Amino acid sequence: MHPKSKNMDIMNYIPRLIENKVRHTINRNKSVLLFGARQTGKTTLTSRFNADFSLSFALPDIRQRYEKMPALLKGEVEALSAGGKFSAAKPLVVLDEIQKIPVILDVVQDLIDRGRANFILTGSSARKLRRRTEINFLPGRVVTFRLDPFSLREMPDKELSEYLIYGSLPGINAVSDPVDKETDLESYVTTYLEEEIRAESIVRHLGHFARFFELAASESGRIINLRKLSQEIGVSHATIGSYYQILEDCLVVERIEPLTRSKTRKKLTKSERFLFFDLGVRRVAAKEGTKLPRDTMGSIFEQFVGLELLRGARISKGETKIRFWRDPDGPEIDWVIDKNGLYTPIEVKLTDNPLREDTRYLRTFLSEYASAQEGYIVCQAARRVKIGEKITAVPWQEINELL
Repeated sequence: MHPKSKNMDIMNYIPRLIENKVRHTINRNKSVLLFGARQTGKTTLTSRFNADFSLSFALPDIRQRYEKMPALLKGEVEALSAGGKFSAAKPLVVLDEIQKIPVILDVVQDLIDRGRANFILTGSSARKLRRRTEINFLPGRVVTFRLDPFSLREMPDKELSEYLIYGSLPGINAVSDPVDKETDLESYVTTYLEEEIRAESIVRHLGHFARFFELAASESGRIINLRKLSQEIGVSHATIGSYYQILEDCLVVERIEPLTRSKTRKKLTKSERFLFFDLGVRRVAAKEGTKLPRDTMGSIFEQFVGLELLRGARISKGETKIRFWRDPDGPEIDWVIDKNGLYTPIEVKLTDNPLREDTRYLRTFLSEYASAQEGYIVCQAARRVKIGEKITAVPWQEINELL
C-alpha cells in the first residue's frame, strides 16, 4: 500500500468500542479470540496492534502451506521468542480466519500453555470450531469477543434512514454513492452464498438454502414458524432448523430467546426470534428495494433497536441479555433488557409523537413483573417525554442509555 493511502486509512479510522477491551486483555498477558461476520472490520482492528508475526489463512497459498504442516507455526513462533528478545513480554501473533484451519488450534494451545506467545485469533464462522468434536476451542485459554458492524455509539451522527436501509458494515459505510452501496451489498450476499455455502458444501441443495436465505431475511425479527418455512421451501422442519444453525454459526443471524416466566400467564411464546446481523444485508437478501412502505420501515426500526441493544449488552459490564415477551392471546413487548432477573421492557414506535395508548402493553408488563421498575418507548421524539407512570418516551439516539 502506498504510504499516503495508509495514512488516509488511519485518518478515516472509526474507533471501535471493543478495541479497549481487546487491548486490556492483551496487556493482561492473555490471548484473544475475535469473532465477527465477514467485513465487520476484524482485520482493520487487529492491524491496530503491533503484532510480531501475522498470518491470514484467507489467502490460499498460506492456508495450503499450514494445512499440510500445522507444526510449521510452532517452529516459527519458537524462533520469535528465542534468544531472550521477548523476555519482558511475549511476542504477539495474529492469525486471521482461524476457522479455515481448525487443527492449527492444537498448535496454538501448546504455545499458549508453554508461555511462548500471546495470540489474537479471528474468525468469521464458529461452525467448524463447534461441530467437530476433535477440534480444540481453547477453553479457558482465550478471552472471546465479537465484533459487530458499526453501532450507534461508534457512528452517532448517521441518519436513521441510513441505518435502516443500508445497515452499518464498515465497507458499506465508507461508500458515499447509494447505487454503489447497493452494488456492494448485493456482492456481499452473493459472495456469502458462494463461498460460505457452495464452496464448503455445507448443504446438499444450494437452491433450497438460497430460497431459505431469502425467506429468513424477510422473516427477520418475527417469531419463527418452522412449519410455514418448511412448506414454502419443501424441506423438513429439521432441515430448516439446521439452516438457521448455519446462519447463526456464520454470525449472520442473532438468536433472541423469549421471556417465558410468568405467575399468571400459561401460554407465553416459547419460540425464538432471529435478527439478521446487518439491516442492509437483510434487505438485499430479502430482495427488497430501497423504497419501503411505512409498516415495513416500522418493523426494520424495531430490529434496529434490537440490534443496538444486543451490541450494547455485549459491551456493557455484567450479565445482560436481550429478550422479548409475547402472549399469543394479546400483549407483547418488543424487547426486554434482562439484567439477572431485573427487567426493563421496551416498545418501539416509528413516530415522533408517542401517545398514552401506545403504553398499554408496557403497563401490563410492569404490573406483572415486580422487578420491572421502568418502561420505555423508543421513538423519533426530539427529547425524552414522560407519558405515563413509570413510562418514558426516549429518542432513538439514546438507546444505549437504557442499558
